[in-house]
Amino acid sequence: MSSELHVDVSAGVAVLTLNRPAQQNAFTPTMAAELGTALRRCDSEDAIRAVIITGTPPAFCAGADLSSRIGDVTATIDPAPWKVRKPVIAAVNGHAVGMGLALALQCDLRYMARDAVYGLNQVRRAVLADGYVHWTLPRLIGMANAADLMLTGRTFDGDEAKAMGLANTCLPAGEVLPTALAVAHDIASGSAPLPVALSKRLLWEGLNMSAEAVGKLEGELNGYVARSVDGGEGLAALHDRRQPKWSGSVSAEWPAWGVPIEPGRAGLS
Repeated sequence: MSSELHVDVSAGVAVLTLNRPAQQNAFTPTMAAELGTALRRCDSEDAIRAVIITGTPPAFCAGADLSSRIGDVTATIDPAPWKVRKPVIAAVNGHAVGMGLALALQCDLRYMARDAVYGLNQVRRAVLADGYVHWTLPRLIGMANAADLMLTGRTFDGDEAKAMGLANTCLPAGEVLPTALAVAHDIASGSAPLPVALSKRLLWEGLNMSAEAVGKLEGELNGYVARSVDGGEGLAALHDRRQPKWSGSVSAEWPAWGVPIEPGRAGLS
């Protein structure tokens, strides 16, 4: 990796740090490519159980580096954070505007600095907000709030982000990464790998499914998980009054029908 992205993996958690502090971590094609490479590694390596994306202080990401005129760079991150089979947490430890905020919206959880500036201000520069925000934002905060932010291009702070449901919580900037790390380590040590991965996939894909289809998949996926390596370990640990010892493999046990989830196929091995 170049100096534009730092990768640290420890105790089941990968921390991916955008690292252009002099430019407030403004996004470049190099950063996009390296973030995609790191996310592919996180998806494929079973030793990595949770992922954090953050920025070198004082910002999270000030958007696209306009000097390179890179266009829709967040939409070119491959894979996008929501496609990674491990929970991806945005530790938004400072300002996040434009593509910077779009990146955070692609993650599963968002812990955000209270006093930072956030916004999707592209319309004030005669362009559309990008990075899938027309898909992610209304699903997170509803159509009315999404229209407010995207049509006005106004900025807001962490307290408003929390009130709208965009942030899981808002904190002083210095507490954002430690909080995200605590959550990531709790997932890495406490949750069974395969059910977490399948639950994440169903949460994202289920937004486009009927209630009946989601209910059917929940049942089929539970049947699939029951036959997995860790199937029964949770109940055995509860019975024995001990912590579970997970040994399952997301990469080896991922259903053959693949991603996205296909309704009616979860019972196949």
